Amino acid sequence: MRTSPFRRPVLGLAAAGALLTVALAGCSGTATGSDPSAVPAEDPDSLVLALVPSQDQDGLVDTAAPLTDYLTEELGIEVTGVVSKDYQAAVEAMGAGQAQIGFLPSLQLWQANDMYDASVVLQTERNGNITYPAQFMTNNPDKYCEDEPVARDGMLFCNGADAMTGPAGLDSIDKVEGAKVAVLGPGSPAGYIYPILALQEAGLDTDADIEQIPVTANDASVLAVYNGDAEVGFSFWDARTIVQKDTPDVGEKVVVFAMTEEIPNDGVALSADLSPELQERITTALEEFSNTEEGSTILESIYSITKLAPADPASLDVVARAAEALGLQ
Repeated sequence: MRTSPFRRPVLGLAAAGALLTVALAGCSGTATGSDPSAVPAEDPDSLVLALVPSQDQDGLVDTAAPLTDYLTEELGIEVTGVVSKDYQAAVEAMGAGQAQIGFLPSLQLWQANDMYDASVVLQTERNGNITYPAQFMTNNPDKYCEDEPVARDGMLFCNGADAMTGPAGLDSIDKVEGAKVAVLGPGSPAGYIYPILALQEAGLDTDADIEQIPVTANDASVLAVYNGDAEVGFSFWDARTIVQKDTPDVGEKVVVFAMTEEIPNDGVALSADLSPELQERITTALEEFSNTEEGSTILESIYSITKLAPADPASLDVVARAAEALGLQ
């Protein structure tokens, strides 16, 4: 693994005592940390797959059950899925030996490697793309849209955001001043880091010039805007589809008016406690699972993933730079 030239951004939320919402049991092995001379312990009798709540946590473990069942069968080792308390809790769980496989956002992939020597083995592909923008959403398009919103696949965009790649529409984000804004925790690249950085670069004091409305997940941010609890919200592109089944008019009531620069996709990290041979077996099993029709459908339902591809860990340094620019340490 590479040694990053950037200072480690250890977020305030990443307390060593961060716990998973589901009790972790039956896991063997201890964290090897970043000591390159440490020898991985004997492979455990069971593995824990940590899932981060990019959307509503309810039912996420059940949704992921076909994946954990597949891994259990392929590896001959019981694999259990758990939902972490937040993004940082998943990293800390891997560092503490409480989880061996992590489906993590890009910043947490970088941290897991930098802090605990975890291997970044796969990154996600969505509709052929390995990067994505964060989006600014609003229920007040008259204020934020410089042009008439246009529809793509039933979703409204303005300010050129219908190109569905970033950056776009950032000249309009200074209008967010004074607004209620739905914001995820500081560990979220799309729900916090990139849009907050964009606002600061537009001249706003994000502590004083906006009223931050904390939300726990991307779909919660969409719903905060949809329900009028916030005038603006941040999320990954296009989180509106997560809630579309229950709120069919979300694409009309919640308009995307700006997108940040592109963010590396999330992916999979494996604990340094695991032997290279087991890491390779897990990586191969996950990649092969994503290449099947059933596997792709399951991953789509979990994280809107269409495919898992070999990772480029160096690509994650751009996220570390963004976190460092915000002083998240």
